[in-house]
Amino acid sequence: MSAKGSRGLVFGAIALVFLGVVLLLNNFLLITNFNVTALLPLLLVLVGVVSLLRGDFAVSKATKAFGITRGSVESGILEISAGPIDVNISAMEREGRLIAGQYSYDSRPQLTVDGSEALLRFDRAATPWLSFADWKMEIARDLPWSVFASTSLGNISLDCSGLIIGKVNIGAGIGSIRFVCPQEAFEPLHLRSTLGNIRILTPVGVRVHIVVKGPRSFGLHADENRYERLEDGSYVSREANLENAEIELQVHGTFGDLYLA
Repeated sequence: MSAKGSRGLVFGAIALVFLGVVLLLNNFLLITNFNVTALLPLLLVLVGVVSLLRGDFAVSKATKAFGITRGSVESGILEISAGPIDVNISAMEREGRLIAGQYSYDSRPQLTVDGSEALLRFDRAATPWLSFADWKMEIARDLPWSVFASTSLGNISLDCSGLIIGKVNIGAGIGSIRFVCPQEAFEPLHLRSTLGNIRILTPVGVRVHIVVKGPRSFGLHADENRYERLEDGSYVSREANLENAEIELQVHGTFGDLYLA
């Protein structure tokens, strides 16, 4: 529990004890001419003070660092439901850890290990509703990952360069997506945005095939020096190493723009 939360609970407990004593004295007629309803404003003040001390009614940018060792884990699944919070994911430089980074104060990632596979969940529902600190995390680069992330109002940045990717499914409501393609992926990767821009960056040598779906309201801007447009409207990366397996990237948007850089 945070220090702010502890202060709020202690203050609330003391105030409730005081209120209870006053009501008992009134019931036993030890206090005369006392109107119990006069304490109602005090109750409102009490609720407000406790809420402020706990941070429930104040916008917070407080974060907490975390790190989880890899142990015997050989593959990982990362599930993120961020709501209005921005998310930033990239490869970890330091070996020996599964994941490290920062998350909103008073929320904690859930870790479940099944055999040699780890499942990490970050859930906005487990975060104080007025905490808007960004979630930043680095994940191990020497094991395969499946990444599932969604936001309603937040932005998502997923840098897969240096990562081994099994699956990717990224969705943003009113928010932008920045995606850096990995060197390899076992299955097609999916990016979706309802109202926001999507920016895709392909490192030199990476062989990627990008299929774009969406109405006319979803614009497309491709760097012709980096991408070639095929007859079916899809794009492939230029200067790709043909010895590498091709990565299929499915992109869907409704309003906004797609940038291939």
